[in-house]
Amino acid sequence: MPETPDSDLDFTPEVSAETDIARLGHSSPPPAHEQTADEDADVVDWGRVAAMDEFKALVKAKAAFVVPATLFFVVYYFALPVLVGWFPELMEKRVGPVNLAYLFALSQFFMAWGVAFVYLRQASKFDDRQNAIIAKLDLAKGGKSK
Repeated sequence: MPETPDSDLDFTPEVSAETDIARLGHSSPPPAHEQTADEDADVVDWGRVAAMDEFKALVKAKAAFVVPATLFFVVYYFALPVLVGWFPELMEKRVGPVNLAYLFALSQFFMAWGVAFVYLRQASKFDDRQNAIIAKLDLAKGGKSK
């Protein structure tokens, strides 16, 4: 059947929601992740947050951890193809039943797990500092807690 612009056959489902995303069945008020910009009455003054010394220190601390960790990961990851390409005789040396290239490749799994473990521990400290900043902002707003 050819489609015509004035056809009465519209198979688009109707959800009868205010927006294209229906609520997930929560009672009002909706949780923060479901609020629209108009519903979010607790607007944060991001300029004030960015000017706080605690926030600046947190951003510096995160960068001081993330940048070196990322550089280490990238260098370690690309060391295998570089070593195999430029020093094949070294990577062909046998260690028991396998060669150094295979051991190095296996070590990348443990390195990634190690970096993830260290990041989780550091992220917990970042979260504590973030929560202190949020608590300070809440006190300045009149003691409202979330």
